[in-house]
Amino acid sequence: MDATGNPTTATPRLGRYAIDTDSSSITFRSRHFFGLAPVRGTFAIRGGTVDVAEPLSQSRLCVEIDAASFSTGNDQRDGHVRSVKLLDTEVHPLITFVSERVDASSVSGTLTVCAVARPVSLAIVRSQIHADSFTVRATTRVDRTEFGVTAARLMAGRHLELTLEVTCVLV
Repeated sequence: MDATGNPTTATPRLGRYAIDTDSSSITFRSRHFFGLAPVRGTFAIRGGTVDVAEPLSQSRLCVEIDAASFSTGNDQRDGHVRSVKLLDTEVHPLITFVSERVDASSVSGTLTVCAVARPVSLAIVRSQIHADSFTVRATTRVDRTEFGVTAARLMAGRHLELTLEVTCVLV
């Protein structure tokens, strides 16, 4: 979709793109404390590539997310989430996503968190295409318990609403 929300069939130039980590972000929303309090936070993208192919369905995407970058602005909560009880970022420093199917409205693939891989589909809600770059906003909902992240059931939200804003530059 374009910036006005209208569908678009334009695709980026064919080739390999690198994710510009300085211009890209992953934000999330969840709830904690028995589902009463909203929580917002971020993860940092460590790196990744997008190979745009013809047809578009042959395109591929690989993203590495720094698990220890989990941040909500609350040091105590963030430390708990990074600990062995939840993300165990010392043992599992990366969260990865590798695509399996790409089309104009979605990207489906495998998300790996704490060495547990599960299918995830990202809905593309906006894209902007430039001569040698493109930016995509995509959303998904992830159930942390499907990845074995099960501690603090009543205190930490089960679902995360993720929004990815990714800028890719032709290399």
